[in-house]
Amino acid sequence: MSLLLKNVLAIDGQIDLHEVLDIRIKDDLIAEVGKGLSEDGCEVRDLSGCIATPGFVDIHVHLREPGYEYKEDIESGTRAAAHGGMVAVCSMPNTNPVTDSASVIEFILRRSREAGHCRVLPSGACTKGLKGEILAEMGDMARHGAVAFTDDGRGVQDASMMRRVMEYASQFDCPVMSHCQDESLVGAGQINEGKVSTLLGLAGWPAQGEEIQISRDIELCRLTGCQYHVQHVTTARGMELIRQAKANGLPVTCEVTPHHLFLDETDIDDSYNTFLKVNPPLRSKEDASALIDAVVDGTVDALVTDHAPHADFEKDLEFEEAPFGMTGIETSLALYITNLIKPGVITWERLVELLAINPRKILHQPPVMLKPGYPADITITDPDIVWTVTKEEFESKSCNSGFIGCELTGRARDVYVGGIATLLDGAVTELGKGVDA
Repeated sequence: MSLLLKNVLAIDGQIDLHEVLDIRIKDDLIAEVGKGLSEDGCEVRDLSGCIATPGFVDIHVHLREPGYEYKEDIESGTRAAAHGGMVAVCSMPNTNPVTDSASVIEFILRRSREAGHCRVLPSGACTKGLKGEILAEMGDMARHGAVAFTDDGRGVQDASMMRRVMEYASQFDCPVMSHCQDESLVGAGQINEGKVSTLLGLAGWPAQGEEIQISRDIELCRLTGCQYHVQHVTTARGMELIRQAKANGLPVTCEVTPHHLFLDETDIDDSYNTFLKVNPPLRSKEDASALIDAVVDGTVDALVTDHAPHADFEKDLEFEEAPFGMTGIETSLALYITNLIKPGVITWERLVELLAINPRKILHQPPVMLKPGYPADITITDPDIVWTVTKEEFESKSCNSGFIGCELTGRARDVYVGGIATLLDGAVTELGKGVDA
């Protein structure tokens, strides 16, 4: 039996589509798109008032498995992804053991096939153990399914090693994704270096600790020709460096997160809310505004969450002792709708570019379009529903969100991965478990 999605506003800038119509799904593919499609032999879902787009992809997510399953695991992390409207995620390698070999890549893919509620695209480490000393088994990992390489969590500190990483990754047509953090400058930094860090008596984290590595890596990109992707950019100067690199024709892309767009250092006060302790830190209001400008002008290529779950007992420590990181995959879509779409800052077409089109391009994944013959990886969004973020409704094992208590507009209603419903009417389905098999 076919599935017919009726009366949905279909938006896909790849094919200049912005129209209310019907979408028929047969098996794992889109079979037909048009107005007034026949309902014969179909299960029908009337989606009047909702928006259908190519399925959203988050290319920066910490699933924590293997090794830190008390924070999150592949089952719970992909449930959270489906709840947030994602059809695929790219997992980060700072697991235990570190994802620096083909055997760990194979484990992640196997667990995804068994328990995943969306597609999982694993990244591999650049260096063994994320130590920055010895190249990881990059070629072997690429052959077994790694889609990118990153030492996310700390970054590659040595310029010579980073050059070798870029040269080696280029052989396998995989991007190098860089967490830009000069540890010699950052030191024991806790929050952005400035007035707020001084007032709160917390060690400052200078913006230059990020910008210097962005500048270094752009020059290494120029030297090697490697596809280079800057993770979670936070500063105006860093974004300007990327903008210049793009103007020079270098293969450079970048991403930003909701918390760096919609929060800033002034949100951290004398309550010392550890949910706001993130790496890299929340920056100034001016930096956040510059990031939004970069989303608008096309400098930013992808919106990601850096979904970083931690257990309550870890975030309940004193600010200096608590781990860095914030969850985000279940609130990101609503935050974009509330802060970017509803005020008219960007269009839906631009949001689809940032969440569905460009993420696939960056990871060299096949495109998904709302067109017959393409995979039925579709996100259905209710753009008008108003809701309040609470801990209780998270599918993630962890609730360390900086947006708890916020009233937001819009959220995912249905998600289809290869024609299988992983989310229906806002609820994650068991039918979608193992959907990546």
